Amino acid sequence: MGMFGNAAGSANRLLHRGLWAMMLLLSVAIYGSHAPLLTLCKVDGAIPFSSTSVVVLVELTKLALSLLFLLPGAREPLPVALSWRHAAPFALSALLYAANNNLVVHMQLFMDPSTFQVLSNLKIVSTALLYSLLLRRRLGARRWLALLLLLAAGVTYSCGGLRGHEDPRGTRLHVTPVGLLLLSVYCLISGLSAVYTEAILKSQALPLSLQNIFLYFFGVLLNLMGSVWSGMEGGFLEGFSPWVLLVVLSQALNGLIMSVVMKHSSNITRLFIISCSILVNALLSVALFNLQLTLLFFVAVACIGLAVHLYYGVT
Repeated sequence: MGMFGNAAGSANRLLHRGLWAMMLLLSVAIYGSHAPLLTLCKVDGAIPFSSTSVVVLVELTKLALSLLFLLPGAREPLPVALSWRHAAPFALSALLYAANNNLVVHMQLFMDPSTFQVLSNLKIVSTALLYSLLLRRRLGARRWLALLLLLAAGVTYSCGGLRGHEDPRGTRLHVTPVGLLLLSVYCLISGLSAVYTEAILKSQALPLSLQNIFLYFFGVLLNLMGSVWSGMEGGFLEGFSPWVLLVVLSQALNGLIMSVVMKHSSNITRLFIISCSILVNALLSVALFNLQLTLLFFVAVACIGLAVHLYYGVT
């Protein structure tokens, strides 16, 4: 019996690792395909739909999927008595995420998209710092070097990892002082929202699907309030196409995957997933839009590979 028990345990561990690896790879694919999908959504070079509508639909889809995942275990007793104190902390998480989404939109007024793509990589540092300080996780010099390599990879790729035939000169940056201030706030809120949410998820002895229901309920509520406050032009689903629906579904699925990562791993794993998505983004951009890889792309890939080795491979 002992031998069969050990064999079953080993099989379960292998299955768990395989499912975990598949989930991480799927997240890398979703992150990497997001920008190409948005490009495919464009009509005459412009986004035809409201970004607010997409955000609301993504939150609604995540809420619906969380309810669906909770149903199989609905009759099982919870490990703790449920109260409003379990739900209330997620209101702040949803508020931070909503604020960050709005900052991304307003920052475009004070810098060009290329500058935002380059400088937004600084959220790697802000997230790691807040992760270390607020969660009291000592990273060590080797792991900090790995995270700085991720930053270098993101900046390098954003500065010219891909090149179009019509623009061989590369990236030129432009940002105003107000833009730099907003970018600093964006990086701070981005790191704080992720680390705070991780802390809540890990501190509560509740099923993850129930925690997600709390988070996405507030997310739907805040984003609906924001859309009403800003006054949406046209219909709610105006400009939607099958590509837009694919964006909604993929982003909702990725949001659920990220909650699993934060609950059972960490935000550092999330940073590595985002950085590795550069590979998918580049390959799709070459295949779909006839862009060319440059030397900077291969430098970025080398930085990511070395960062993974330093953080996870060296003992």
